[in-house]
Amino acid sequence: MDYEARPTVTPAPNFNAAEDAAALRGAMKGFGTDEEAIIDILTNRSNKQRQTIMEVYNTEYERDIIDDLRGELGGNFEEVIIALMRPMEDFMCKELHKAMEGMGTDEGTLVEILCSKSNEEIVEICQWYEERYDRPLAEHMCSETSGHFRRLLTMIVTGTRDPIGTTDPEKAKSDADALYAAGEAKLGTDEEVFNKIFAHSSFAQLRLVFDEYKELSGMTIEQAIKHEMEGTLHDAMLCIVECVQSPAAFFANQLHKAMDGAGTDDERLIRIIVSRSEIDLATIKDEFERIYNRTLYSALRVS
Repeated sequence: MDYEARPTVTPAPNFNAAEDAAALRGAMKGFGTDEEAIIDILTNRSNKQRQTIMEVYNTEYERDIIDDLRGELGGNFEEVIIALMRPMEDFMCKELHKAMEGMGTDEGTLVEILCSKSNEEIVEICQWYEERYDRPLAEHMCSETSGHFRRLLTMIVTGTRDPIGTTDPEKAKSDADALYAAGEAKLGTDEEVFNKIFAHSSFAQLRLVFDEYKELSGMTIEQAIKHEMEGTLHDAMLCIVECVQSPAAFFANQLHKAMDGAGTDDERLIRIIVSRSEIDLATIKDEFERIYNRTLYSALRVS
């Protein structure tokens, strides 16, 4: 399957960081704030371009643009704009740390971020995390999770997954056999076999494994996971499966969950929309409309 990842944000042509920095300073200077100008500039620049604007702004005006934006904005609008201004790896690290600090752990955020990423992306996040918090991500995560769920996430963040695009059709058959033997073919479940295959294989390889599993067992890997797993490990496994098959469908479903029922999970909405804007947010929008028969825009307006 060829996944067509279409972003909603691309680098602005004829980019001029000095002009943008001056326009942002003007939008925040004096009485009142020109929020439309801030939106127009920052949502039409790539993250890399925003980092250049920030460098120019901080140097030219001897001010911190993040502090200035926080001083002028408020609520969820402020959170969106600040998220846009952070390097994406830094933003992901901040979200992971928030999910683990204080009382309790937000396992859903850990799953959404860590189980949807390639090994190359995980390596970047881990490097940023240790620099920002002076603590390895794996160490912090191990202190906040437990059991087979902890083992799966540990294998993912320690960089065991094969490089993007790595495939081996013969190994896919043997891995499918191993998954069947570890689950449906026995009483109980050998979660370690599932963990090893799900954390080590590239997404392209897992796609082959899942096809082989259906051919072998007559059921989808999703059905097998629902039969064999529960709790956070179940959620993590399904996240990996959905991201292997269609990242857009996974994130469309996550956006719907964030808006469904009483209250709205604003943090999840912001995290997904900002982090996927330069990857595949246009694809996610189309998938959201296909699945839920309404536009993402209309759903956001009433959430």
